[in-house]
Amino acid sequence: MTDIRKRTRFEQLKEILRDPERKSIMLMAYELFYLTLLHKELPVHYFSRYLFKNGTSNIKEYLPNKLIRDITPRFNNSKQKEVLDNKLYFNLFYNQFNISLPKIVMYNHKHKFVTGNVTTEVKNINDLKVLLKDIFYQNPSYDSIFIKKTYASASGRNIFKLTRKELMEGTDSINEFCNDILRSEFLFQETIKQHPDLDILNPSSLNTIRFDTFIDKDGRIDIISGFLKMSTNNSYVDNNIAGGCGVSINLNTGKLQKFGYSKIKVSGVKLLTEHPVTKTKFEDLSIPCLAEAKEVVLKVAGLMPGLRLVGWDVAIGESGPVLIEGNSDYGINSNDLMFGGYLSNPTFRKVLDEINHR
Repeated sequence: MTDIRKRTRFEQLKEILRDPERKSIMLMAYELFYLTLLHKELPVHYFSRYLFKNGTSNIKEYLPNKLIRDITPRFNNSKQKEVLDNKLYFNLFYNQFNISLPKIVMYNHKHKFVTGNVTTEVKNINDLKVLLKDIFYQNPSYDSIFIKKTYASASGRNIFKLTRKELMEGTDSINEFCNDILRSEFLFQETIKQHPDLDILNPSSLNTIRFDTFIDKDGRIDIISGFLKMSTNNSYVDNNIAGGCGVSINLNTGKLQKFGYSKIKVSGVKLLTEHPVTKTKFEDLSIPCLAEAKEVVLKVAGLMPGLRLVGWDVAIGESGPVLIEGNSDYGINSNDLMFGGYLSNPTFRKVLDEINHR
């Protein structure tokens, strides 16, 4: 994955002040002072949620960062969350419920590798390369596989995409991540071929939908919101920390909203209305199989009732939705941004009301 240069805080501030679409300095100062009094903390979310932009008047409907950090631990059992945090456990658990998941072709614990029912000890990088070549030999339809750390592969970190061509050419980068693999635990998964309607938006990454769900105290399961994640360059991961962006989905119509949001420290202050590479416009683009994707997350949310507030990533494959992962400590701040202020979301208000009445 290409290294992304991140702007310093000073560079971010300078870019915000030069933004022709920002509010006046006086109005920004007033709103920052107001939010400081309202939330009793420095409102750093004023910038990360683009509240400095002209036309954004509902500033008090966005969640302050201190509140966000305190929410998910209140609703997710620390022991049950292991089924989401460990990607191997996640696949093994949800696979039994006839849910479409990326196929695991191999996994390892350091030098011990399991393929099917066979355990192999790999002594060095060359042995590992032989094993990887055998995966491609046994699966001739594969052009690539994804290699993800069993733990700690969130936000695009510790995720590698290995192509058949790269393996055969033996680049230096392969030696580097082979060393990483032999020091830890990884999953080796098939590459999902996404629906052609999403491929025209961005073919370089698997563009996934982030849904978050909430189980209320009466056992009702609701989807709070959803947005589409994608790379805005040629990266194979869709996370905004890797230069990606998110676009809110109208869950009633199944269409994308107008603007795409990225991290200012990565992509700057400009809001996107189209994909920078393919030039496909976001607004009113229909998401295929959205109804089926919503059914999937409502089903999986109820299978582990001790996890009541979860962010789910779902891809739309050629044949329909594919569950990629669940996150017990997901980035509520991203959903807050894409939705346009979670304090105005009726389902998320139920989350906060339950906290306030404990």
